[in-house]
This record gives sequence, C-alpha cells and structure tokens, in this order.
Amino acid sequence: MNVSVVLFTSDLRLHDHPPLRAALDGPRHAVPLFVRDKAVENAGFTAPNRLAFLADCLRDLDTGLRERGGRLVLRSGDVVDEVCKVAAEADADEVHMAADVSGYAHRREERLRRALEAEGRRLLVHETVTTVVAPGALTPASSDHFAVFTPYFRQWSRQPLREPLGAPRTVRVPDGVGSEELPARASLRGVSEGLAPGGEAAGRRRLTAWLRGGVGAYEDRHDDLAGDATSRLSPHLHFGTLSPVELVHRARRAGGPGAEAFVRQLAWRDFHRQVLAARPGAATADYRTKHDRWRTERTAHDDIEAWREGRTGYPVVDAAMRQLRHEGWMHNRGRLLTASFLAKTLYVDWRVGARHFLELLVDGDVADNQLNWQWMAGTGTDTRPNRVLNPVTQGRRHDPDGAYVRRWVPELAGVAGPAAHEPWKLPGPVRVALDYPDPIVDLADGLARFRRARGHG
Repeated sequence: MNVSVVLFTSDLRLHDHPPLRAALDGPRHAVPLFVRDKAVENAGFTAPNRLAFLADCLRDLDTGLRERGGRLVLRSGDVVDEVCKVAAEADADEVHMAADVSGYAHRREERLRRALEAEGRRLLVHETVTTVVAPGALTPASSDHFAVFTPYFRQWSRQPLREPLGAPRTVRVPDGVGSEELPARASLRGVSEGLAPGGEAAGRRRLTAWLRGGVGAYEDRHDDLAGDATSRLSPHLHFGTLSPVELVHRARRAGGPGAEAFVRQLAWRDFHRQVLAARPGAATADYRTKHDRWRTERTAHDDIEAWREGRTGYPVVDAAMRQLRHEGWMHNRGRLLTASFLAKTLYVDWRVGARHFLELLVDGDVADNQLNWQWMAGTGTDTRPNRVLNPVTQGRRHDPDGAYVRRWVPELAGVAGPAAHEPWKLPGPVRVALDYPDPIVDLADGLARFRRARGHG
C-alpha cells in the first residue's frame, strides 16, 4: 500500500488543496495530519481568539474528511518529531505540505526535510497554496524582492494562475495511526465575545454571500467604518480555510470595479509575504530604520494602556480598539488609524502595537500584521514614511454621521451626528455627564514630537 502524509498548517481546507490532491494521486492512501506546534505556543502566538477559530477549523476539516471516508489525525509536540512518528506508523514514503514564508517556517521545512531523508522518505513542498503567486516568483532587476507595491502589482496582475482544484471525493486513511481528541472552542477562556465561527464551511458560505451581495460596492464602500462593507474573509485566509487562488478566480469572474479593488487587496497580502520571505528579520526589526527613539512600555505606560482600553479621548480610535477586543477583528481603516495614533501621535514603538494586535486578532498574521504596522510607523515599505492620519479628520471622513463611534463607544450614544468625533467641544455640563475621557494628547503636540524625533524640526 502506497501511503503519504499530508501536513496541514495554515491551509485547513479540502477545496483547492494541492498537497492533499497530490498525496491522493493514484491508488494512494493519505494521513491528513495537523500538529499543535509547541514552538508556536512557546513563542506566544497561541492567542485565545486564534485557538478558538482553529478549534472550529480542525473540527470542520475532520467532518469534511469523514464525509469522504477519512479523518484528521491530531498530534501535539515538536512538528518534525510528530511528522516522523506518524510517517513511521503509517509506513509512508512521502510527506506533502504547503510552502510558507516566515523564518520559522523555512527552518521547520529544512529540519523536516533532513529528518525524513534520513529515514528514506521524501518531503514535497507545494507553492501557491496559501498565496496567489509564490513569494520568490516575481523579482525586480535590482533586488531579490519588491519593496514598492505598485510595480509588484503590475507584474502580479499579469501572472497566469493555476486552476483551482475541487475537493477530493474520497480520502483513504490507513488504520493504526492514533490521534488526540480534537479541541473545542467551548473549552477555551479569554475568547472575544463576538468572535466569528471558523472552518471551511463557514468560510465558503461567507465568500458566496460576499460575491453575491458585497463585492460590487467594495471600491466605493471599503473604508465605510459604520457600513461594515468589507469581506471579513481575512481569518479564513489566515487559517487557509479559503484558497487565495480560488478567491482571485471567483472575484475576476464576478467582475467590476469592486472585484478589482478586492483582488488588489489579495495582491497586497502576497506583497507582504514576498517581503517577509526575503527579509524575515522584518518581523521584529525595522525594514527601513529611521533610527527612531521610540517611547516604550516603560516610558509611555499610561498612554499605551489608554490606547489598549479604548480610552484615548479620540472616539474613532477608541471605537476601533473596542471592536478589536469584542470581535477579535478590526476594520482595516480602523487598523490604519489606530496604528498611526500609537506610532505617530503618541510616538510609541510600533512593536508594542503589533504585539497587542497579535494577542487579539483572529487573523493575526506575522507578514500582514508586522509589515502593516511598519508601513504605518514609517519604517516599512511606505514611500511616504512621515504620513500621519488625523483621527478627527479620519472619523469625519469615514464615519461621517458618527454611527461607528456610537456603536462601539456607548458613552457617546446620545451625541448626535458628527459631533461624536469631537466630544470635548460639547458644553461643559454635557461633557461631564458623558463619563468619557478628555484627549490624552493634543494632536499638534504629538505631531511636533514625532517631527522632532525624525529630525524635521
């Protein structure tokens, strides 16, 4: 009997899964395997919201496999050790997995390859499983990666894409391979109350609804904070319950400016992955250092806590931070303006904000999270590193009636219209009755501090 092991990582689906389809090619049996990686846990990346969403994903994946005659094998420990144990138990001659981009993923792949080869087995790594275009497939003439999005996007848009694969009809798993019990969301503590459900079935339902009723208006409404007009597919992309290749194909078939704008966001995702693949140190260090003398947890503790708690006195910032805590997710425009406020207005080290986001975001992803934070802090790939987003201007522009603020900042629920963005301008007795803090910083003072630190006056 020919047997393969399929190591699932951030690709928890059956549709359009090249490693699984290759493992089942011909009269082969396959062991679908997921390893709860102790190294990831020890590094602090097992946040409650992601563990809860992961539990949903694993159970949904197991259900889909059982409908096809198979099952999911779950193990815990060192990934290399557990894969080798399962391969030996199943007498497998090869292991299939998706390529990934982080420094840790590259080290894991090399360790696994060496360990399997020492046992006479092969490791086969498949590209374009978690990305649309492989990270190293596009390079400029002068570098090993693109540092500016626009030229990258031009090349990315011209790339021929593979056709999405259907889910396998049958999955044959050999007997004798033991599995741990699958985790359940209900057993976890610290999960955000409004966290969305995970799993491929939920992801595909959301994708279908989005393509039918949301994508057409995306270009015009993607920054509408109160309208909630984004796809909310980022958690499913992070865990791989949806294929980015399939998303591009289906969006392009839908057509129109909204679909084109949505595809552009998928290209941004690939852009960040090719940056991180080429510069893995950017996960923790400035991609382009400005020699900033950032304020830190020690020197700006009270300001940082006010930002985390959504008590800065700037309503749109506070609304976004409270949405993050309640849902484990935040609107993209909210991510930009809260990052700008922390890094540019309060002049706090971007790593403080990036770490807080990773503690709560269900779609917390090293490439997107860290590089978006650096983009906003002016240490990343932004061609305008001194860009500052004014929270009052941003609030009036992207939440003109104040509905988003009133939804997430109940202290301001009785403040009508755009006045919700500047409650400090309300009459004194009204302001006192709101039980809402005054701004923790004057915007002009914050900007002046940032400019002085950057050597601009």
